[in-house]
Amino acid sequence: MDAYLIAVATVVLIYALLAIGLNLQYGDTGLINFGHVAFFAIGAYTSALLSLRGWPLPLTFLLAACFAAISAIPLGMAALRLREDYLAIVTLGFSETVRLVLQQEREITFGVQGVPGIPKLFGSLGGRLTDLAILAALLVAVALAAWATHWLKTSPFGRLLRAIRDNEAAVIALGKDPARFKIQVFMFGASLAGLAGAFYAHFLTFISPEQFVPLVTFHVWMGIILGGVGSLRGALAGTLLLVAFLEGSRFIRDLLPGIAEVQMASIRLAIVGLAIIVFVLYRPQGLFGKTDH
Repeated sequence: MDAYLIAVATVVLIYALLAIGLNLQYGDTGLINFGHVAFFAIGAYTSALLSLRGWPLPLTFLLAACFAAISAIPLGMAALRLREDYLAIVTLGFSETVRLVLQQEREITFGVQGVPGIPKLFGSLGGRLTDLAILAALLVAVALAAWATHWLKTSPFGRLLRAIRDNEAAVIALGKDPARFKIQVFMFGASLAGLAGAFYAHFLTFISPEQFVPLVTFHVWMGIILGGVGSLRGALAGTLLLVAFLEGSRFIRDLLPGIAEVQMASIRLAIVGLAIIVFVLYRPQGLFGKTDH
């Protein structure tokens, strides 16, 4: 049971890194990103493949964040020319393109077979200590990401981002260039997703393209909506609540004897969806409202 709880806590923190970046992009800047999972995948594959070639893990983690950030530049440029609905479609298409490339590129990514034998982070500790060390490292990473995001949100840079979200034309009229700031926000969010991907790869020690489907992005979206769009505390609390929904629903089968495993999967999704709908109906602003500053 301890191992299961540690694994769930690790997943919560990985999703928290994803949520912090996405919340800054949408909650504070108004950029709709339905392709967040692409940067998660880029980070995971970058760190996994480089580590298998003997690169030290601290360096592969850094490069995972950097490569994910660099890959976000084209999307940041697209955000300058597209309305919100078109940007959502483009980002979703980008994530599927990345997944299909990973699936088809057998020479580098091993295609649909995935990447096995990835070195475990802190693997030399062995057993339960390894998982606890990963959890502790993730706690530090999430704390630093939350601190950096809070600092950005309360700085002149953060106020400018919210001005871009609320009235971009007014920002331009004041002589500011929103383009540079939009690209920077995309890069920052992508770097956190890339770092989350590196932790994910070196925790599971196996990755494949099917682990990076659009559903991952929408899980993160559900988390920030449950917690409160634009709220840093909301992003963290919403992620915890979402994972609690997803994991807690696994035990419903114990209360419904005679239900097949395949049927239970559909029932579980229905219950999770219903719980989220009820929550949004009665608490549409999320746990912490629209902002925490």
